[in-house]
Amino acid sequence: MIDSILDRMTLEEQVSLLSGADFWTTVPVERLGVPKIKVTDGPNGARGAGSLVAGVKATCFPVAIALGASWNPDLVKQMGVALARQAKSKGAAVLLAPTVNIHRSGLNGRNFECYSEDPMLTSGLAVAYIEGVQGEGIAATIKHFAGNESEIERQTMSSDIDERTLREIYLPPFEQAVRRAGVMAVMSSYNRLNGTYTSEHHWLLTKVLREEWGFDGIVMSDWFGSHSTAETINAGLDLEMPGPARDRGDKLVAAVREGKVDAATVRASARRMLLLLERVGAFKSKPDLTERAIDLPEDRALIRRLGAEGAVLLKNDGILPLAKTSLDRIAVIGPNAATARVMGGGSAQIAAHYTVSPLEGIRAALSNANSISHAVGCRHNRLIDVFKGKITVEYFKGRGCNGDPLHVDTVDKGEFFWFELPSDELDPADFSARMVMQYAPEESGEHVFGMTNAGLARLFVDGRLMVDGHEGWTRGANYFGTANDEQRGAATLDAGRSYELTVEYEPSMASEEGINLIAVRFGVEKPLGEADIAAAVETARNADVALLFVGRDGEWDTEGLDLPDMRLPGLQEELIEKVAAANANTVIVLQTGGPIEMPWLGNVRAVLQMWYPGQELGNAVADVLFGDAGPGGRLPQTFPKALTDNSAITGDPAVYPGKDGHVHYAEGVFVGYRHHDISAVEPLFPFGFGLGYTSFRWGEPRLSVREMGPDGISVSLEVTNTGDRPGSELVQLYVRSPKAKVARPDKELRAFAKLLLQPGETGTAVMKILPRDLAYFDIEAGSFRAEPGGYQLLLAANAADIRSVIDLPLPAGYMQPPSTA
Repeated sequence: MIDSILDRMTLEEQVSLLSGADFWTTVPVERLGVPKIKVTDGPNGARGAGSLVAGVKATCFPVAIALGASWNPDLVKQMGVALARQAKSKGAAVLLAPTVNIHRSGLNGRNFECYSEDPMLTSGLAVAYIEGVQGEGIAATIKHFAGNESEIERQTMSSDIDERTLREIYLPPFEQAVRRAGVMAVMSSYNRLNGTYTSEHHWLLTKVLREEWGFDGIVMSDWFGSHSTAETINAGLDLEMPGPARDRGDKLVAAVREGKVDAATVRASARRMLLLLERVGAFKSKPDLTERAIDLPEDRALIRRLGAEGAVLLKNDGILPLAKTSLDRIAVIGPNAATARVMGGGSAQIAAHYTVSPLEGIRAALSNANSISHAVGCRHNRLIDVFKGKITVEYFKGRGCNGDPLHVDTVDKGEFFWFELPSDELDPADFSARMVMQYAPEESGEHVFGMTNAGLARLFVDGRLMVDGHEGWTRGANYFGTANDEQRGAATLDAGRSYELTVEYEPSMASEEGINLIAVRFGVEKPLGEADIAAAVETARNADVALLFVGRDGEWDTEGLDLPDMRLPGLQEELIEKVAAANANTVIVLQTGGPIEMPWLGNVRAVLQMWYPGQELGNAVADVLFGDAGPGGRLPQTFPKALTDNSAITGDPAVYPGKDGHVHYAEGVFVGYRHHDISAVEPLFPFGFGLGYTSFRWGEPRLSVREMGPDGISVSLEVTNTGDRPGSELVQLYVRSPKAKVARPDKELRAFAKLLLQPGETGTAVMKILPRDLAYFDIEAGSFRAEPGGYQLLLAANAADIRSVIDLPLPAGYMQPPSTA
């Protein structure tokens, strides 16, 4: 059928398939019955075509690092199934996920959106995720291919990575997604790889992806991430997104006529697009692009379970789990206590059905809610609190908010990110909007107003200009680098009085990098200070236990910018020190998208890392704190004692964050625990670390054969729960290699098994490795090579806790070209 359609297509029609129709859909060819399909973000929820911050509600699942911490492919596959169902509810046939870039620096703004520092763990979870999604008839899109481990100058930066490091660290998750999961789509990254944009990288997209790995799906650009016509399609980029066409369309037709692009190349890309439509069932029934909100009890239960499975208990002197009946007074403190920080920022954002804050979850878990006291203590927000309340929005043709409004809306939040305007009569390049709202402060005193805008905007308070985001506008870090840095203004306000706030907005379509967005965010807050910390300290002093919820949120852990450091932002460290001094029973609950430094660690009794676990956050937190569920997580990323202990933080800007448009991955394959091993730098918490509420006894490991052969080898190990609570144990299998002609890590993760056991129950961890798991990539030979000799298998609870060492001979040398399965 596909070839028949292609034979009847004109060149122009074939070309039309190779660009989006708009932000989220492909171009139909109605004459030949070729429908359009919709794509949707993202990794932790299916948003649909709505705004990043509004639109049809969607189910919010845990972010990728929380899934990485679960080390549970079976649960991740279940989440993939649920996400496919959510994608269908948004009329989408393609899910733009998963993200499998590697945790390199610890400062990447999208660290939360990626699984792990280890390519094997990342690969296993990505394969499970893709199998879950695609098993339900929805295409998964693995991203970002490749070398996108930082958000700094990401549209232009060249990630300079040698081939061995690429093959061993950064490419395996993509390779396994193709070979094992049959992923249907790959998204090229914004950055350049060794000087060439990945969207124009023939070696990457054709030689490696298609010819070596056998990929037969489509390659799409990241949004506005393609920059040329002939170069991209000749390299292997099929779909330019978003639409309408910028470098394809008439330009591509002309390139074929002029001989710069072979007509067969266009046909091959068009064929892959039609094959995608066939695979997602678009030819069998016309896709229904209607968007609906479905909030299912089974999804709620899965999210809650995943939250506990990914929760990592980093420290516990016996205070956890808390006994519900023996605590008369519980202090719930911190900037993340009463606010549900359920997701990171950027394109992964969705409008969740609901969110449960830790304070709400704890209150729901306890029969005596009166025993709970609450204090904020301090803020950690990077941007001023967004305005929440009734806002009347008037839309006008042209700039300046002149004449009668064409359309009027009422919304409840001061953030607008328009993919589509509310009327087809409004031109995204030539419209304006006026937002009017009332603000009545609860307390008198100085208040700070803030606004950031992709476009031009002004904020007025009772008619007086308070924040000018118009005159002198310059590009900053917000909204993927298309908006200015937040502009602020302060005023003294009186409690009980109502003030009229007005924001006037108009787009500015000028862009240095081709990314054109229209967005504005504004808010107001009364700053907190030492008096608020003092109030939190008193709250803690009068409690039996102080639960302190700290960390970051989606303003810090976000697409578009990297973190400035690895410390808790704001006054949180001061809050921790003072609360811990006032209450000896202080428990820290962290929410971050990656590692942080912990100078206060010795002053608290327990530390629980919850990441951003989705809409059931508060319930999952309560489950773990009170022992209704055990903390099932293990670290997917090393937590260093200090930022400078990270392999990428050398003091040389060429290594990180980059210099003169290049970032040099000088550490090579020694990323994460590999770096800590080889440099003997002790981490704060090692890769794979995590505590639980029970104890386990490990038996002696057994091998299926005595030496490595072509069919591989299985390792089995009995594990018994010797405690009085159910719990999960993780067995990690590392390979240690003999000396080779290249420097190799001390050990490398090659398999793992997670067991959930009841008290007294014994289970068997079974792990299989293949000859390639002993290999490194030999650049000269262009192959994976394992030299003959004595290897070792290390059975470990984490990267620093080796329980058994097994000698494994490899009698004959092994070499595998990357083009073989």
